[in-house]
Amino acid sequence: QVQLVESGGGLVQAGGSLRLSCAASGRTFSVYKMGWFRQAPGKEREFVAAIRWTGSSTYYPDSVKGRFTISRENAKNTVYLQVNSLKSEDTAVYYCAAGTRGTDLRVGVSYEYWGQGTQVTVSS
Repeated sequence: QVQLVESGGGLVQAGGSLRLSCAASGRTFSVYKMGWFRQAPGKEREFVAAIRWTGSSTYYPDSVKGRFTISRENAKNTVYLQVNSLKSEDTAVYYCAAGTRGTDLRVGVSYEYWGQGTQVTVSS
């Protein structure tokens, strides 16, 4: 099992920034990929970023490319999501996810472990 705990969410004005953190514990040696997803009220869960546990490749949808940056600090078993130039449409609960399989990093069902989520609210 892998446990994930997110932090760093909050209320921010449009144009502002936040850094979300996801601390992993447990069987982290089995983790192949880490991802961030978000879900706004009344909307489906949406992929926002992913990174492999080793290597430097990162993945983003067009909606956040250039504004969001995912990174990891393996020594701390922590993944970060730097979110800049926030817009009101970025308001959502942001979830960290971990997966052990080498399947599509952009697809939520390919991740086995999920955190409890952290709320990001952008005021205009």
